[in-house]
Amino acid sequence: MIRLPTGLRARLVIYFTLVAVTASVIVATIGFELAKSALVNRAESASIDLVSRELNRITFPIGRLRPGEAAPTTSELDQLGAALDSPGRTVLVEYQNLSHADGPLSMSDVPNELAGRAKNGLVSQRLVVKDQLWLLVGAEVYRRPSKTDPKDKLGRTPFTTEATGLRVFVFFPLRAEERQLDTLRGTLAQGGAAILLMALGVALVSARRVLLPVRRLSAAAQALGQGRLDTRLPVNGQDELAELTARFNDAAAALELSVSELRALEAMSRRFVADVSHELRTPLTAMTAVADMLSEEADHLPKEPAEAVRLMLSELERLRHLVEHLIEISRFDAGTATLNVEPVNVADAIQDCLDMRGWGEQVRVNASQGLTVNLDPRRFDVIVANLVGNALKHGLPPVLVSARGTENGLEVKVRDHGKGIPPEAMAHVFDRFFKAGSRARSQGSGLGLSIARANALLHGGTISVRPQEPGTLFTVWLPHQ
Repeated sequence: MIRLPTGLRARLVIYFTLVAVTASVIVATIGFELAKSALVNRAESASIDLVSRELNRITFPIGRLRPGEAAPTTSELDQLGAALDSPGRTVLVEYQNLSHADGPLSMSDVPNELAGRAKNGLVSQRLVVKDQLWLLVGAEVYRRPSKTDPKDKLGRTPFTTEATGLRVFVFFPLRAEERQLDTLRGTLAQGGAAILLMALGVALVSARRVLLPVRRLSAAAQALGQGRLDTRLPVNGQDELAELTARFNDAAAALELSVSELRALEAMSRRFVADVSHELRTPLTAMTAVADMLSEEADHLPKEPAEAVRLMLSELERLRHLVEHLIEISRFDAGTATLNVEPVNVADAIQDCLDMRGWGEQVRVNASQGLTVNLDPRRFDVIVANLVGNALKHGLPPVLVSARGTENGLEVKVRDHGKGIPPEAMAHVFDRFFKAGSRARSQGSGLGLSIARANALLHGGTISVRPQEPGTLFTVWLPHQ
């Protein structure tokens, strides 16, 4: 199936050209039909007049049909035919069972309807006989005065309209008219082709002029999308496109102002988070030292004070992690996070990460001891810790960690066997402060996966998540540094 072009310029050219061609075809068709009608009518009128004059010039008496008179003879029919004959014509004369024909045509080529109408006067009809267009003129032959006819008081023989029973049919070829029509048809076809080319050229130029402002608007919109918010377009004229351009400039100015305000607010919020996080770090350090002392005495305290101390220690640890995460996030936002790349034994790094946090017995590791990759060990530790901690906290055992080298880098997979993440939450698991399902009621900050993804991106890598049956699978890919 032929598919129409979808581009606006192509459609404008096609529609403009179709309109122009359709109009030219209609005009040419009407002109051709008028010219054809004029040519044929002129030929028909001339042929009828010619037959009428020829019949009126006949001077010999024809049709002695009164009682006692003899019927016309074959020679008289031939004489009448010869009087009407001329090069190119075919003359037929008929009287009862007698007929005269001086060409390739015969009375069988004369339509019965026209032959019947010829009894009432001159008639004509266009018809195709033997693959040729003819004009057929038929007429009744009336009695001519003779010497034996009675005279009037002045001694004149009066003219009579008494029918003789003779009919003549003259075929006039329309070859000349056909040639003229063929010439006209060719001229109109050539003119139509010229009009088509002109319409196509005009359509291309018009479409270009119409679409030039649209292209400029498209380029300007693309520039806006790429962050060049100061993009503006000159407003030319007072038509609809000029109005559209003015509206675009107004929208771009409003967008630039809104984005500038949002950026300023975002920068302020980032500075606020960074400042607060750093300000909290110092008192938290002192509080942690005091908490460590209290934790040593908690076992010697009464039950209720001991539970309060343990609750304070838990919340203090949670606050400390939140502050560390916020400080880490603020570094990424400020663009000050950097990589300190060195050769790392992947299996040892994963095992050290688990042992440091007391997870060694809860996680199965599958990584080759000889696998060494250049990366930032601290940030790699953060990635593994956040993914494994997320699996232990929100999933079910066993938690599996596997690592393998690829042609382009390192692939690490972390899988748990829990209920999994709801499908509607899959697209948001790496968003900051996002918690899905039961995670929303957990004590986590909602920043761990976001920080893991930021560290992977800092390496130039990726991190993805997809459901498993059962559980969830996180995949980290880090390129060679």
